[in-house]
Amino acid sequence: MINKELINPGSIVVVGGSNDTAKPGGKVLKNILDGKFAGNVYVSNLKESQVQGLKSYSDVADLPQVDLAIIAIAARFVPDTVEVLVKQKKTKAFIVLSAGFSEESAGGAQLEQRLVEIVNQAGATLIGPNCIGVLTPSHHSVFTYPIPELDNKGCDFVSGSGATACFIMEAGIPKGLKFANVFSVGNSAQTGVEEVVRYWDETFDPESSSRIKLMYIEDISKPEMLLTHASSLIRKGCRIAAVKAGSSEAGSRAASSHTGALASPDSAVEALFRKAGIVRCHGREELISVASVFTYPELKGNNFAIVTHAGGPAVMLTDALSEGGLDVPPIDSPAAEELLEKLFPGSSAANPIDFLATGTAAQLGLILDYTDRYFDNIDGIVVIFGTPGLFPVYDVYDILDQKMRTCKKPIFPVLPSILTARDEVQAFISKGHVNFPDEVTLGRALSNIFNTPPPSKSGTVPPKADRGKIRKVIDNASDGYLDPIAVQSLLDAAGIPRVTEAIAASRETALRAGKRMGFPLVMKVVGPVHKSDVGGVVLNVDSNEKLESEFERMMNIEGTTAVLMQPMLKGNELFAGLKREESFGHLIMCGMGGIFIEVLRDVSTALCPVTNEEALEMIDSLKGRAMLDGVRGQQGVDVDAFADIIVRLSSLAAEAPEIFEMDLNPLLGSNDQVAAVDARVNIIK
Repeated sequence: MINKELINPGSIVVVGGSNDTAKPGGKVLKNILDGKFAGNVYVSNLKESQVQGLKSYSDVADLPQVDLAIIAIAARFVPDTVEVLVKQKKTKAFIVLSAGFSEESAGGAQLEQRLVEIVNQAGATLIGPNCIGVLTPSHHSVFTYPIPELDNKGCDFVSGSGATACFIMEAGIPKGLKFANVFSVGNSAQTGVEEVVRYWDETFDPESSSRIKLMYIEDISKPEMLLTHASSLIRKGCRIAAVKAGSSEAGSRAASSHTGALASPDSAVEALFRKAGIVRCHGREELISVASVFTYPELKGNNFAIVTHAGGPAVMLTDALSEGGLDVPPIDSPAAEELLEKLFPGSSAANPIDFLATGTAAQLGLILDYTDRYFDNIDGIVVIFGTPGLFPVYDVYDILDQKMRTCKKPIFPVLPSILTARDEVQAFISKGHVNFPDEVTLGRALSNIFNTPPPSKSGTVPPKADRGKIRKVIDNASDGYLDPIAVQSLLDAAGIPRVTEAIAASRETALRAGKRMGFPLVMKVVGPVHKSDVGGVVLNVDSNEKLESEFERMMNIEGTTAVLMQPMLKGNELFAGLKREESFGHLIMCGMGGIFIEVLRDVSTALCPVTNEEALEMIDSLKGRAMLDGVRGQQGVDVDAFADIIVRLSSLAAEAPEIFEMDLNPLLGSNDQVAAVDARVNIIK
């Protein structure tokens, strides 16, 4: 729990403070003093009597009472030091800069565990260990640079990596991006990204709190906490973007070696972010660009006007916007013709609006006024304006500043001449704006934001399953794959439609089943998990003779205990399934079946529980979605029935958390029904 002693302490001690500002203990003390901390500052150093003009205490037991302790000593001494501070000095907040804990060795992990126990017993807050510190308006308790000028209208930022936090600020500050509070949580031994987001949510003040939240994450250990509070913040009017690193196997190893934490499965992270409404980014520049877009008014639509005096960047931006589902529509109206008459010959008002390299500041102002007032099919404006350096362009950027303050439609500035027009760009930024030096990066950020859905509606999902029947199947099952009879019972209890089927262990039973169901039939082996790999699936069985011969062949396949028989139906192949992920609970997946799942990986994923609205959104996000409406004479699929199966799977997961994996593959969908043809369920209790 983050407390007031961490955010706004009355007193701070730097344990390990030094006169050497090349050391963390020396630099953090200097930064606190330079930041004009209003409270009392103390220093503890075994070897120094005075440190940076302050009296140094050789023993922390001799200190006065102190709210916040910043620790920069060897890891092996940290737990004992913290114990003295909590018991004798009533210290309630700790920032441990020291490394040498769980990120380094098993012995370090034991030290870290003891440290957390001491802090928890005292009801105190711990940041770190192995972090760079914390920046708040009250105190600059970091041992690094840069230290931005903090502004409550800037970004709140939490990072699992101190160096990455520095690099993100280094790249964002020159563009005009501002910060409000910065938390580096290091090993997240007690307080991690999730706890910081919870603090932001529980203390949110619509009048004074930042509405932009940024995260760099390497592990999500409390996904439910992150989901709850991130979605709550977004509903309160905040906008959140995050980089989740460690999505690849190699990246996971790197994250583990860096923080001592296991990286979270990427599909689970993706599902969590979408459910929460978090804009996912994949790098520092992308995060900065998305955050910069957040500083501007929110778009009300997806249509852009591009205003420029340079053709190439306009073309590249148009491509980037189009690839992301945004549009640069033609502008064709009497107002456009009227505007064109006021520009130099050779200009264009068609969109992109090109007013040539000879265009003036006055012309830019005129274009922006027309675009804002008269072009109703435009929702946002991007202005691309650089310079060859022949003359200053202060007047152009002054007009741009003025129109950004008065126009109703958001205007995004792309000022690429950060060297040639460095002074003019800096003057523009100093007026409170953020610059986008690269138009494609801006286009992708706008697209990313546009394609991130709002948080899923809160509330419980109505149960669609017979809990008693489900529990009877699960409780009587052992670990491993359920047999076909148990699978049938589970599907029936969940209300999931399935194709009529019969299981035969003898030739006579198979023949009777064939007569009852009618030809053609599908025959599948019971036993081997991957049926098709062993020749265990046969289609279009259309006679008793073929039924008998295939039955005999299949029963001789190693591991086969029986043969499952079904009517041969026609329809579109679909897929739905469940997978249990550690900490995250169940993920639910849906997609097109057949080649679409096996080769194209056209799958949509969500975190359970899933509402009917979410299920429909999952289906709509599939690349093959148009096929469900029917193409080239083929019948379509009852999408509502498909969504209902997804919701029923979600309800099944709630009643049977022991399900480790479950596949309905394929489901066969037609205009009037969707039914499971094959299913497998793996139980791990």
